[in-house]
Amino acid sequence: MTTLTPQQAEREARQALAANQFETAEALARALLAGGRGPLQIWALLATALRRQGRIEETRTIQQMLVDAAPQNVELRFDLAETLLLQGEFDRGWREYRFRYSLPHTTRLERHVQTPRWEGEPLPGKTLLIHDEQGYGDTFQFLRMVPWAKKKSGARVVLQISRELYPFARRMKGIDALVVRGEVPPPFDTHCEMMSLPMAMGLKMTDLPGRIPYLSLDQARVRHWRKRLADLPGPRVALVWAGRPNHFNDANRSVRLPDLAGLGMPDVTFLAVQQGPKAVEAASPPAGMRLVDLSGEIRDFDDTAAILSVIDLLISVDSSPVHLAGALGRPAWVMLPFIPDWRWLMKRADTPWYPSLRLFRQPAWGDWPAVVQAMAEELAQLRQASALS
Repeated sequence: MTTLTPQQAEREARQALAANQFETAEALARALLAGGRGPLQIWALLATALRRQGRIEETRTIQQMLVDAAPQNVELRFDLAETLLLQGEFDRGWREYRFRYSLPHTTRLERHVQTPRWEGEPLPGKTLLIHDEQGYGDTFQFLRMVPWAKKKSGARVVLQISRELYPFARRMKGIDALVVRGEVPPPFDTHCEMMSLPMAMGLKMTDLPGRIPYLSLDQARVRHWRKRLADLPGPRVALVWAGRPNHFNDANRSVRLPDLAGLGMPDVTFLAVQQGPKAVEAASPPAGMRLVDLSGEIRDFDDTAAILSVIDLLISVDSSPVHLAGALGRPAWVMLPFIPDWRWLMKRADTPWYPSLRLFRQPAWGDWPAVVQAMAEELAQLRQASALS
């Protein structure tokens, strides 16, 4: 029997993780940690193997030990933050989440601002700059807090936001001035990243969801899409099957359109609102699925929002249209991987962030067929109810 060197065992454990062989990775890591001692990177590897098996409490115990041993390691602190937030522990989770920068996939998002970060204190007579920082879905989710920040701070609030989401912010109350990301903002006294607002304001689960909807529609777009879709039989269900391909976790959160074949049924009209490279899959829908491809007609998020306002349902993987639907108070079913992004928590079919959303979770790693089957059963009931109305 060949005995592996520690280097070989670590390499094999990482290969097992990459191949989704989590129990094998765990066994190799534990062998390297026999006696309860070993390098931090092996403990971190073990934590990852446990997390992907859904053993979140064990994961947290190891991550806390790692942070205690290496408090300056921002990657370890960020991993702990995501686990805390996944468990719904907002108080400490938001504090640890400030370590999200200086990581390989977040460095490009960091903005170096030469004024203090707002920590939730009153700011009468001063100007607070709030700036977006991550993806479109993150911005949709946390835009609700900008008016809350104005009320708490008493400041003049300037919001810096991406050009794509500027129209939604322009229609919101509680924002004194808007500037597009990349342009120079007016003078300000203090700043806060949009996803640091929960830490600054001490956001608690009981504060959610706030007023819903908190985003509003371009009514001209609504009129256009109501006319465009009027003759399509219902229920009318929009589909998004893939997120942004360069997202670090996209392989776990996205599917292919053929994977949704089980949703196809008579009298249901599906609308492809998918954007990006995967939109081409709409040209060849699964057999038995009546699919109208709207991807090429959608110019921006205002079009997507208008479509969501006049149809019956959105079915989507974890992507920005889900957050847009939730912020508009529109119904959506969200397909989630076995271990989802922290904001969806664990073992819930609902979410405190958006009352109009339902969550359909993989029962085991990679088990999308079970998710599709559960949604198909619910969709059949929706179809029957529509036929009776």
